[in-house]
Amino acid sequence: MTKVNRFSIRHTALVASIVLGLQACASSQTNTAGASQVENVELTPIVQADNSQLAGNSNVITMEKIMSDPDWIARTPTNWYWGDNSDQVMYLQKRQGNPVRDLYIHGLDDRQGQVVGLAELHKYADSNAIVSKDGNKELYTFEGNVFLKDLQKASIQQLTFTTDKESSVQFLSDDRIAYRSGNSFYALDLNSFQVVELANLQMTDTPKSGDDSSSYLAQEQNKLIDYVALQQRNKALQNQKNNDLRAENDTINKAVFYFGKDKRIVQAKLSPDARYLVVSTSDDENWRSESDIMPNYITDDGNIASVPARRRVADNRQYSEQLYLLDLQYNAQYLLGYDTLDGFEDDVLADVRKENYAREGKTYESKKSPRNIHLMSFSDSIKWHPDGSQVAVMMEAWDNKDRWIATIDFEEKQLVNQHRLHDDAWINWEFNEFGWLQDSASLYYLSEESGYSHLYVKPVDGKATALTSGKYEVRDVTVGKNQDSFYFQANVKHPGIYEIYRVGRNGGDIEALTDLGGMNQYALSPDQSKLLVEHSTTTMPPELYIKELGSQEKARQLTFTVSDEFKAMPWVAPSIVEVPSKHSKQGVFSRVYQGDALDGQGGENKAVMFVHGAGYLQNSHLGWSGYFREFMFHSMLVQQGYTVIDMDYRASKGYGRDWRTAIYRHMGEPEVQDMLSGVDWLVENAGVDRNKVGVYGGSYGGFLTLMAMFKEPEVFASGSALRLVSDWAYYNHGYTSNILNMPGDDAIAYERSSPIYFAEGLEKPLLINAPMIDDNVFFQDTVRLVQRLIELEKEDFETAIYPVEPHGFVQPSSWLNEYRRIFKLFEETL
Repeated sequence: MTKVNRFSIRHTALVASIVLGLQACASSQTNTAGASQVENVELTPIVQADNSQLAGNSNVITMEKIMSDPDWIARTPTNWYWGDNSDQVMYLQKRQGNPVRDLYIHGLDDRQGQVVGLAELHKYADSNAIVSKDGNKELYTFEGNVFLKDLQKASIQQLTFTTDKESSVQFLSDDRIAYRSGNSFYALDLNSFQVVELANLQMTDTPKSGDDSSSYLAQEQNKLIDYVALQQRNKALQNQKNNDLRAENDTINKAVFYFGKDKRIVQAKLSPDARYLVVSTSDDENWRSESDIMPNYITDDGNIASVPARRRVADNRQYSEQLYLLDLQYNAQYLLGYDTLDGFEDDVLADVRKENYAREGKTYESKKSPRNIHLMSFSDSIKWHPDGSQVAVMMEAWDNKDRWIATIDFEEKQLVNQHRLHDDAWINWEFNEFGWLQDSASLYYLSEESGYSHLYVKPVDGKATALTSGKYEVRDVTVGKNQDSFYFQANVKHPGIYEIYRVGRNGGDIEALTDLGGMNQYALSPDQSKLLVEHSTTTMPPELYIKELGSQEKARQLTFTVSDEFKAMPWVAPSIVEVPSKHSKQGVFSRVYQGDALDGQGGENKAVMFVHGAGYLQNSHLGWSGYFREFMFHSMLVQQGYTVIDMDYRASKGYGRDWRTAIYRHMGEPEVQDMLSGVDWLVENAGVDRNKVGVYGGSYGGFLTLMAMFKEPEVFASGSALRLVSDWAYYNHGYTSNILNMPGDDAIAYERSSPIYFAEGLEKPLLINAPMIDDNVFFQDTVRLVQRLIELEKEDFETAIYPVEPHGFVQPSSWLNEYRRIFKLFEETL
């Protein structure tokens, strides 16, 4: 099993409480399929922030301070995990004014952590260690070498000392250990230290034996030229002798498997008993074409550099993967077909294609055809049962409409469908955790089939049971050591509050393990007596806390990394407001920043709407935001007399499947509708003048700023679009094809979702801010849009370029310049 830990992937962090007026009225919910009873919470529309602590604070928030190097805020612990004995934790912390991060070891009773010296790093770099079945040893890699730690003796043994990069370490059921090096898998006997190559995976064609010349010219050459015939005869004899030697001499390793030239290994996983190896291969194609370049004008040598860049979705080609079962005992290789998967040949895009064909005056005839299928991307998609008796794989279709979990029938050499998740829009790239219960032939997995991500358990020969249910999302699942419970993170009591919960393996009531409010992520201690919790609120970055399980005591703060200077500033804590919508039953949860001095009934106030990026991202939660500069900027705007609203429009994370997929085939329509609802709310509830509302956002937020300015030109007085998407056909495949399908199948979706097609609607001042070294949203998006605006004879727009910046700005001078321009725009237009 894998060592229980979690890496923190949030931006920066600490804690500080805001007073929440959560008046909840509980009602029971019908229980189905043995799921736990979960309360539906009827929320007050506003979670009111308490800014009383700001009264009398004379500090002035300046743009220069906001956009300076963020080290002055906090040097938040990241990549945190438990030590072996549950009495200390490890984490990385950035050096002041230095990009280097040090590993710290922090005892639970210590005020501060201690830096681990470079010479000692290998002793503590076991965050992803594999623990033996008896819990006494663990395996891990450090700088490409394999280490074995005896947890009882607290001793460490280095097992390999090579320049190769060993990986995929595991304990085998016969007390050997295994690891991968390159495309070979090895077993190491810890007693004799004999190393056995279990499998050598060759990305070449199977060697041909004997005379394989079949062309007419080759045959004639053999007949007419004795020398050629003799050479071929000698080669055949030598090949036969080599084959006989390999067959009759047991000291020669025969574990070589051939997958064809121009192939690459996608994933490969060895069984715990070293009997089988599951391998997925794909075509070894370049991830880009020669024309996929990005010029860099500011280089060390003064020349213009061509930086390789990814393909655009319009240029990408479909691919499939080949899934193999290797029987290492018999040196046999089996190609597994996908034809046993439910719906493997369904034409899931039939309606989309019919609509696009009809626009061209054509008729589309639907027919069944095998779909391109591959292992689930960006996840560990091959899971062996600890006893080696079963293996499960998670796969997805290229068209993004299906996800399968299947086991492998070793006798029939075929996939056995265990679960199919179909979505007419697209399968989420999150909520794909799955695995085995170690003491039974049962799988657990997350699925959005109910409309929200929930936890299920399924025996391989039985039906699935939902362990959780309700209008909340489950993620980050940890199986208890005794296989009797599951730990997870969920937003049960409010869409923006994430706590840690536990549920039994047979369902029942879920148990809240934390009650901190805000945002919480966790790691369960090895002895399962404690939680390491990363906790944050809207106004303070994350810090680490320790929560004793089974105790009524509150979580105890472990780290204190936020600066006194940051805590002394008069930051405005946003209220969380559920803005009513004319287009959905559920309101739009939003952060609202507002000063106490503003008259809610005056109708003369000015406002700014911030539009978060990514699309599928939640920003109106009650934790610390990754948009920490924007949080500070919004506090500054309040000091300057503005009201600010930041909305989790439809497409955002945290609100279930229907909210996520509302934008399918029409990006920019539901979101802008929600933005208009936000303007109405500002006018009706915050005393805002309808003619004094500006809008800005970056990336997906830049795209939505354009759509709003182009399609609803009368609503916003001005706007600033940062690192914008202007044409989705130029963005990447993985993100865009989920939502809009492929351009060749669904040109309609691309055209009605891309701002460049609506540029003629621009009537109000627009500021475009574009980084030039952006390998996410290419600078080309800005160039094409500007040319389009020029040809449309639009005058009221300006473009600021940033020659050294990637998609996420780095240099404080660039941040400062960008936000000075944005502030100036709003000052002049609002």
